Amino acid sequence: MVDDFVLELCGNKAAWQVVPNNISSIVLEQVGKKISNSGYSISISNRLCWTFVGPADLTLYPSGKLLIKTQDKKIAQKIAEQHLTEWVR
Repeated sequence: MVDDFVLELCGNKAAWQVVPNNISSIVLEQVGKKISNSGYSISISNRLCWTFVGPADLTLYPSGKLLIKTQDKKIAQKIAEQHLTEWVR
């Protein structure tokens, strides 16, 4: 299990926010391509955020934070671990 992030339930309880520890910024294009290569479709890609459609809808920010739109904590946890072990590394 990866302990390099904080997984927080958003106020509306319909999404989870992944906050990576020890990462202050990422290159959106590099990480976005890795997410896309993992089977997600890119919806929006600009300098403020990238959004994806897949097993859960995702929003990626330049800070490395990832918003996972699902109410299922197990799904969010799995995606968060993938984010830290595959996408932002």
